Amino acid sequence: MTPSLRAIGWPYAAQVEDAAWQETLSAHPQARPARVTEQHRTGYVVAEGPDAGFKAESPPEWQRASSYRKGGIAPEDRAAVGDWVLLEGKKIVALLPRHTAIKRGAAGEHYKQQLIAANIDTVFVVCGLDADFNPRRIERYLVLIGGSGVTPVVVLTKADKALAENANAIDDARAALEGVAQGVQVVAVNAKDPDSVAALAPWLGAGQSIVLVGSSGAGKSTVTNTLLGVEKMKTGEVRESDSRGRHTTTHRALIPLPSGACMIDTPGMRELKPTGEEDIAENFGDIEALAEQCRFRDCKHAKEPGCAVRAAIDAGKLDAARFANFLKLRDEVAGAANQLATRLNQKANDKVQNKALYKRIDDKYGRH
Repeated sequence: MTPSLRAIGWPYAAQVEDAAWQETLSAHPQARPARVTEQHRTGYVVAEGPDAGFKAESPPEWQRASSYRKGGIAPEDRAAVGDWVLLEGKKIVALLPRHTAIKRGAAGEHYKQQLIAANIDTVFVVCGLDADFNPRRIERYLVLIGGSGVTPVVVLTKADKALAENANAIDDARAALEGVAQGVQVVAVNAKDPDSVAALAPWLGAGQSIVLVGSSGAGKSTVTNTLLGVEKMKTGEVRESDSRGRHTTTHRALIPLPSGACMIDTPGMRELKPTGEEDIAENFGDIEALAEQCRFRDCKHAKEPGCAVRAAIDAGKLDAARFANFLKLRDEVAGAANQLATRLNQKANDKVQNKALYKRIDDKYGRH
């Protein structure tokens, strides 16, 4: 593979090691790989190297409205930013299997999944050290990231302003995240200072793919601009009342960095819904361990006698707000899991019904 592909995150310095990738590449010997750098309602922009993006024609099935109904293409089954595709001319002919995928439940009443980014090595969870700082929101991001195969790193921006107001601001923030970001690196930076942002270098090596998530005004675009050394991404003013910004990033874009890594900057996500595939125990192992000590196996941790969880809260060993967030996320994940199971069962039933229908047609009219 060429150095140009490597510069936009191609994961292999030499021979392709993934057997599924080898099979797909062999099935399309005339095709060449490219990466999806932008996803729009009307199509895709792909690249074969830095600053080499161009519009590509998607397969016919991707051009139809996404649907979970029989014969439809689910939205998560078509390419998204970060995906590797195979091209013949400017036409996409295949999608290389994903190594990782960060997803969320799409906004709305009906169950859908929305792919945030594919084939990502590290996700920077960006949060400002101002009124934007919210351990519960960071906790929610980490739950969504858990199980995706992607390494999370919490990036606290606006460190300079926070330290000017409180010399212990960073230490206080780390203490607040001690139970939230267990085993997760926490890095505090001044997003406008290249020397400060250099602390992110360990995750920005050649061939690495990074995605930034966080609320609007947290500093995602500012971090990106500083790493690039140019004002490529728009930044907006932040309201003093709540430190929230306007949504200056309006689509997901993949941006090659001088370090050899590439970064995806995403719009601020106002609604973070689980897909039902998350494992709550990964982020709340301490609460799960306490629950095992409860007198009753089906303890709801409300008013039952011998509840180890409530005892820990009363003793100040477990943050009540963290436990409340655990209950909220647990119920949301369980609800999404039920919706996912219903959808999968419906698809399985459709297959059974179609098979029975075709058998009746064959019996009556012969092979169809």
